[in-house]
Amino acid sequence: MPMPGGGIRMAITINEPIVTAIGEDTLPPISWAQKYRLRLKRQRLLWRSFRSRHQLSGLINRTATIKPGDVLAFTTVRNEIARLPWFLHHYRTLGVDHFLIVDNDSDDGSVPFLQEQADVSLWQTQDSYRTSRYGLDWLTWLQLRYGHNHWTLMVDADELLVYPDHDTHPLHDLTKWLDDQGRAAFGALMLDLYPKGPLGEQNYEPETDPTDVLGWFDAAPYRARRQSPLGNLWVQGGARERMFFADNPRRSPTLNKIPLVRWSRRYAYVNSCHSALPRHLNAVYEGPGGTAPSGVLLHTKFLPEVVEKSKIEKRRRQHFHDPEQFAGYYDGIMERPVVWVPDSALYDGWRYLQQLGLMGEIDWEGHNSN
Repeated sequence: MPMPGGGIRMAITINEPIVTAIGEDTLPPISWAQKYRLRLKRQRLLWRSFRSRHQLSGLINRTATIKPGDVLAFTTVRNEIARLPWFLHHYRTLGVDHFLIVDNDSDDGSVPFLQEQADVSLWQTQDSYRTSRYGLDWLTWLQLRYGHNHWTLMVDADELLVYPDHDTHPLHDLTKWLDDQGRAAFGALMLDLYPKGPLGEQNYEPETDPTDVLGWFDAAPYRARRQSPLGNLWVQGGARERMFFADNPRRSPTLNKIPLVRWSRRYAYVNSCHSALPRHLNAVYEGPGGTAPSGVLLHTKFLPEVVEKSKIEKRRRQHFHDPEQFAGYYDGIMERPVVWVPDSALYDGWRYLQQLGLMGEIDWEGHNSN
């Protein structure tokens, strides 16, 4: 079945790479006319992000403390007070030096909490998350303004990045290794974690590790298509597809991301951080089973609050291009199903993810597995 926009279907087999080298020459070839249109698209995205700065009100700006070489994290939040303590703890432990956060009209205490954090700069907006390209216009403006020539991490509050040896090699080690390898970006699979019992019936305390509550995931199957003209992967599969999109898997969530990039003011994300321009940035991720270095974003969406949040988000209609098409997705979550099945895998750290082929390898001595 063809992918919208002219996709190229590529089945993933564990330990079978999708691409074999770094660089745009590994991507599907495109014409000069397509390259020109992509250049215009990138310019339009940067221009609309520049204009979106007027939608942001600065609440506290500590960006003067940012130093050359600092690793920066960018995110948009709305009512994430339950996740923010561990989110900040996790990324501080990894070595993030400064967080640049846009709050989209929270009313749960997120704003005063973030204002108290010495390594956070905070902006706020009441404008539409959906019409801002799901917050991407706002964050691209902040990357344009503050992220140039920094390694920047684009993550949601419910995403926790792990990668090979992250417990002994913080982000500054990873970004130095990527620089030494000539890699401008680092890809990751978004892996849905879930509890063993019905959704919404667990107990979770902020400031604790969400994986203690959400301990399970689908080890397979996952599939990918490399799209043209962008050359980005489209990875799908996993728990949410199995539970909520079995009748229409083509509408299941996109699971590939390029969350870590040595940013340039010439760059722009196209669709969340699933794809980027210039297109060579999309070559760095090969998907599950690939041999290129990669990580995993542990997706903690299914914390107990997900049931009530689904009721709210169904009404708000801010998270999908065609909200009516996804009403059943929210309805499914509100029914408090059991996502766990006998084939579910228990999360046991990054080594297990690597053994399953969901995460690539890093040779810290200097040479990658390619």
